[in-house]
Amino acid sequence: MSVQENSNNNFNWLYYALGLIFGVLTAVIITQSYIFAFVGAILGLLTAGLFLNAIVKGRKY
Repeated sequence: MSVQENSNNNFNWLYYALGLIFGVLTAVIITQSYIFAFVGAILGLLTAGLFLNAIVKGRKY
């Protein structure tokens, strides 16, 4: 039963997707260059990973 509950509450992919999207958007808006969109994507993914491992990891559903 716990495997089913864990899979229903697993939204880690959402944090990574939001970090990727908003990292790209922020880089494009600030620099107005699509070359730095890749840098923004990497920074967004790193921020999402940090957020997941530092804040969300200890949270109980």
